[in-house]
Amino acid sequence: MGTNSDLSSMVRLNIGGKKFCTTIDTLTNREPDSMLAAMFSGRHAMCQESKTGYVFIDRDGKFFRHILNWLRDGIVPNLSDPDCLDILREADYYQLLELKDRIKDLRRDVVEVEAELTRVDIIKCIQSERVRFRGVNLSGIDLSKLDLSLVDFSYACLRNVFFSRTNLQCAKFRDADAEGSIFHNAILRECEFTGANLRGALLAGTNLQSANLQDACLVDCSFCGADLRTAHLQNADLTNANLEGANLEGANLKGAKLSNANLKGANLQRAYLRHVNLREAHLEGANLGGANMTGAIR
Repeated sequence: MGTNSDLSSMVRLNIGGKKFCTTIDTLTNREPDSMLAAMFSGRHAMCQESKTGYVFIDRDGKFFRHILNWLRDGIVPNLSDPDCLDILREADYYQLLELKDRIKDLRRDVVEVEAELTRVDIIKCIQSERVRFRGVNLSGIDLSKLDLSLVDFSYACLRNVFFSRTNLQCAKFRDADAEGSIFHNAILRECEFTGANLRGALLAGTNLQSANLQDACLVDCSFCGADLRTAHLQNADLTNANLEGANLEGANLKGAKLSNANLKGANLQRAYLRHVNLREAHLEGANLGGANMTGAIR
């Protein structure tokens, strides 16, 4: 029979309607710098359901079992799972940095199409004044923490490339295929992504100020906390995109698709939202002060 201390360390979680039972040690020990560890560190008051004692987190519960398996046993999700990108997105939300790195390492090992160049090749190339990788296949390679400003990646295949903390200011990605790529905390100021495919890409914490994302496919992208001030998002498809806490001040979203987009807590001051359908977007806590919403559907 469990002791009182065992019972007090138990945690009941309601993740998007799915119920889980675990312990504080499980949520805090493996990744002590994560959002979950911070939530259950005892430093913050938790909002519990009055009758059941469950702590509610507004995320997709389908993938949380993978998160718990990692926290309990260090098990990395099976990458043959078609939901791999969703699991990576959840790891990003909960700030499980070690899990994210492990998943990215495994994804690098299973890239289906071999890249035409290596990281070393890229480093050698960027020593020249003007670099172009137009139409080149760079799928799956690690380009994190490099200075790739002004590089032209137009029409390139960049699937599952790692651009984390890379300087890509003024780089060109016109019509590039960057599905599933990782741009976490990258500098993307004034980049051109016109017509690019960024489906499922992770852009949390990126600086996309004044970037051109017109006509881009941004379905299922994560822009949590990203800086999108004065960005050009005309006709971009942001279906299911996560823009929670993003700064979209002065951004142009004319014609953008925002079905099921998460804009909770986003800054949309002075954003251009004329004739945009906001009915299916989640705008709780968003700042719409001064936004141009003439003809917008709410």
